[in-house]
This record gives sequence, structure tokens and C-alpha cells, in this order.
Amino acid sequence: MTQLDRIFQGESIKKFTITELNILAKEIRSFLISKVAEHGGHLASNLGVVELTIALHYVFDFPQDKVVWDVGHQSYTHKILSGRMKDFDTLRKFDGISGFPKTSESPYDSFNTGHASTSISAALGMAKARDLKKETNHIMAVIGDGSLGGGLAFEGINDVGNSKIKMLIILNDNKMSISENVGAMSKYLNSIRTSHSYFDLKEKIASSLLKSDHKKLFSFIQKIKDRLKKSMLTNTLFVDLGLTYFGPFDGHDIGQLIKTLKRIKDIDKGVIMHIRTIKGKGYAPAEDKPEKYHGVPAFKKLMEDEKRSPLDYSAVFGKTLIDIAKNNHNVVAITAAMPHGTGLNDFSKEFPKRFFDVGIAEAHATTTAAGMAMNSIIPVVSIYSSFMQRAYDSVLHDICLQNLHVVMCIDRAGIVGADGETHQGIFDISYMRSMPNISIFAPSDYQSLREMLFFAVENSKGPTVIRYPRGGEKQKIAFPHSFISGKAQVLKNGTDICIIACGDMVNTALEVEEILSERGISTTVIDIQSIVPLDEDTICNMAKNSKCTLTLENNVKQGGFGESVLEVLVRNKIHIPILIKAFEKGIIEQGSVDELLKKYRLDTNSVFEDAEKFYRGIINE
Repeated sequence: MTQLDRIFQGESIKKFTITELNILAKEIRSFLISKVAEHGGHLASNLGVVELTIALHYVFDFPQDKVVWDVGHQSYTHKILSGRMKDFDTLRKFDGISGFPKTSESPYDSFNTGHASTSISAALGMAKARDLKKETNHIMAVIGDGSLGGGLAFEGINDVGNSKIKMLIILNDNKMSISENVGAMSKYLNSIRTSHSYFDLKEKIASSLLKSDHKKLFSFIQKIKDRLKKSMLTNTLFVDLGLTYFGPFDGHDIGQLIKTLKRIKDIDKGVIMHIRTIKGKGYAPAEDKPEKYHGVPAFKKLMEDEKRSPLDYSAVFGKTLIDIAKNNHNVVAITAAMPHGTGLNDFSKEFPKRFFDVGIAEAHATTTAAGMAMNSIIPVVSIYSSFMQRAYDSVLHDICLQNLHVVMCIDRAGIVGADGETHQGIFDISYMRSMPNISIFAPSDYQSLREMLFFAVENSKGPTVIRYPRGGEKQKIAFPHSFISGKAQVLKNGTDICIIACGDMVNTALEVEEILSERGISTTVIDIQSIVPLDEDTICNMAKNSKCTLTLENNVKQGGFGESVLEVLVRNKIHIPILIKAFEKGIIEQGSVDELLKKYRLDTNSVFEDAEKFYRGIINE
């Protein structure tokens, strides 16, 4: 029987010897590599925390004790050790287990996470609630060095140090977020990593303290330790902020991790335990290129994709921005720890002095862009839709209210699939279209993205947003392009139904038009292109010459594009039935994009059925 079989059969990890735990770690790595190779998922981050997770489950009593995994994409081993190994064939699939912690999935998951830098604040809130209720369980946050650079993490640490509250912060230091870490915090942690002389001696002193109950000896050794710290380290940030610091430790040494966790678990104040790990540990390709094995499809598909080097919206954006920047030396690119995912890797090599990766700090990225725009630089900021939510106030307060020329390219707009509700980019139209001075464009294919980006950089005078989906264009029906801000493009002209679509839903509208035409229903199709400002004249003229109107968008219905069309019709006193096709609720679970579109009736066949039913109902009244 393998050690993993013992876990599968429900045996407590606390019965294992250290030797058996090390064997278990190897078996878990093999299991994870096999399952992610078959089904896809987050690999490198999970391989890096296998020993840490085993040690936590060995020392603490879950689910009574609570652990908050920052971001949460490193929680696979935690899921295995908490009884979900049997479900891994459903990982990140429709109706399967999530790739992130989910409180609805297991009592072992104490907090839903999906975005970075949240764990310390969440765990601190839990610890405060525990103390108010006079409970005694342990609360801990596991946060990576990349996430530690986020502003919310600093706010949490500041409060932990000030509150003097009992909780444990485990700093998982692998020198990576998704890409290689940047910033002063990364440099500071590097200085700690290299301070071996102090920390080796500190470990010996700590061991002596544990073995002694003599108060005078305790005080004497503590004074020596403090003096050594001041003489051998130039910076003691965590200690100065009021936390008790331990580390750095080898995050792959299970025995040392267990010994240390047992020693520090009952310290009655905020403690930070610093461990060093290798992202992708145990799988050579992931160790060599952890950014490529952060979140991956099934390995076979990954290798096929790498051979094809497919073009997608992110790549088109990156290539187009390079073309623009060659002729406009005021153009710079900014991203928040996502140079690879946003298509800016080549730009960073072509224009290293004009490329700025600010780390996991979306609000900082957009406010920095505002400062640059104030001094006649043209910043192009590329951030995923679900992460841009974190910069709401910076976009509104620092960019839009001052009407600054900042171009914001929102990648992964619309549903993205297997990462689930924390990553679906279905809110950006709703929370941005009410902002002053803003323009919002949505390309329906690569060519329109190129045209919009050129316009946004060269001709726009204020804040401009371009939103585009994950992956490649789905345009199957060719049509001419002529992008003009504030102007829609009529692709088909009919008299029965007027379909007004934006972004990647334009192709769906064209496919629906073909089916409706076969049923004898004459259909107009409008590619709105410019969500803000809207082409009210075209909308009104085409709508009033139709029997009903239908809007299509990859966004939530509330406050979205469809409701803006409805506002136009009402304002212009055009009384025509309208069907708004969008996501009716803001929580869209995991699954493939096709599965989710079908479930929420935004796939071609469902839109056709709803459009025909809507139309037949009107003409038969």
C-alpha cells in the first residue's frame, strides 16, 4: 500500500513517520503532475507547497484550525489531504471541484480566494472574531512573496502588528508571482535569504531558549540575539512592524517545518514564518519555466499549442503596440505582474526602458499611469478584467475625473472558463460605463482590435478602454471594417429583428442571423464597436424599422451594454420590445466556455431559439 492510498482510505496524516511523510510528498507530486497533465490546472504553484501543506496538516487540527491560502491556486495538496483526492478527475470542470478554495465545497476551506494579497486581512478578521467569541483555534495565512507586494497585504500586516493578535503568517518565498517578482519587497526578501550567518545563529539561540526555563538565561540570550540582529542585518521590517519573525527555512524539509510549526504555534502574537521554496519543485519543465506551468491546459494540448504558436487577442495587442511604439516614442506599457499573459513580453524586450511591470498592484499601475499621462507620456495599461476590478477607484478618481489620456486594455473580458467565478471578466462594462470622460471599445476580431488600439493611442484625448476576450478570434463570417469612435457598423440589414452585439458576441449574432434567415426572419446585425460613446442614431434608426430588438454581450446584465441600449430607446421614445441577452447573475461557476455559454443561453443555438420565440410572441399578439 502506498502512503497516498492511506490518505485515500481516510487515515490521519498524524500517524505517519517523517520518512513516510517524505514518501507521501513524492507520491503527491506524481499524482498532481499526472492529473494536471490529463485535465489541466495550476501546476508549478502546487508543486512548490507540497511539504508545507503536509506539515500544516500534521501539526494543526483542520477544520477547527483555519488556513487562508492567498490566491488559492496552490491548494491542491490541501484538497488531497482533506478528502478530495477521489474528485480530482473533475478538477476545474463543470460541476467538479474548484481549482481554488471553496467554502461550499468543504469545511476544510475556510475562505474563498482567487485574487492575490487578500489572505492576511481575511485571516486577521477571523482571528479577531475568534477572540471576540473566546475561542482558541489557530488561524493562519499562507501568502507568496509576489502577493506580499500588493497593497492589501501591507495593510493587513500593518494591522496585525498593531493589533498584537495571535495569528500565523507563512511567507512562501519562491521569487515568483506568475512571472519573476519585481520591486523593493522582492529585493528585501533577497537580502534576508542571503543573511545566513545571522539566521543560522538565531536558530541555535531559539533552540537553546526552548530547552531552558530559566528567566535570567532567557533574558540574557534575548539581548544577545537582538544585538546580533542589529549588527548583522541592515533592515528588520517585519520585526519593526510588530511581528515575531522566524526564518528563512527550507520549505521542502518536512521535518524542520513540523519542528518549527510546533515551536511557534502557541506564540501569543502575530508571527511570520518565512520559508524558501522552488516553484515547480519535482518537475523539471515547471522548475525551468514556472511561468509557463502556472496555469496550463492538459500537457498534450500545451505541447501542441507551443508548436503551433497560435495567435490570440493578447498576442495581437502586444504586436500592435510594438508597431505603434516604434513611431511614437511617448508610448509606454504597464502591467501588474502579467507580462507574459498580457502579451507584453516582446514589448519588454524591444523597449525595456518603456516597459513597467509594477507587480501585483493594479491600483498602483493605473495611478502610476495617471501620473505619467499628466506629464505627456501615453501609458498603455494591460490588466485582466477580473483584476482591473481592484483598481476601480484609481481609474475613476485618478484617471477619469482628470480626463487623462490613459489607454486601458482589458484582457480576459467576458467568461474565461475553468478558473471559475473569481476570474470571470463579466463586470467591467457595468462598473466602467458610468465613469466620466471614458470611452469603451470592444473589438469583434483582430483587425478591429488593431484599429481601436491605434485610435486610442494616436487620436484619443482622454481615458480609453479596449476590452477583448481570452483566446483567439472566432470570426467565421467575413465583413468589412471601418472603426470610428462612437460609430456602429451595420453588418446585415433586415426588417424583423434588430440584433445589436458587442465584442466576441458579434460572430454569434451573425451565426444567429443565418439561422433566422433560413426560417424566413429578416434580421439586422449591428457591431456596436463603441460601447461608450454609443451610436444612438444608428441604434434608433435600425430599431424603429424592426419589429423587435435583441442585444448580445459577454457581461452581466445589470448596468451592462444591453441596458445602455434600452436607455437610448427609452430616451428617444422608441417603444419597441427588447430582449437583453447577457449573464443574469454575477456568479458564473467553472466549466468550459462552451458549457457556460450553453448553460446561460448565450451560445448560438440558444440565442436563436430565444430570438425566434421572442419574435413569434410579438407578431402573434
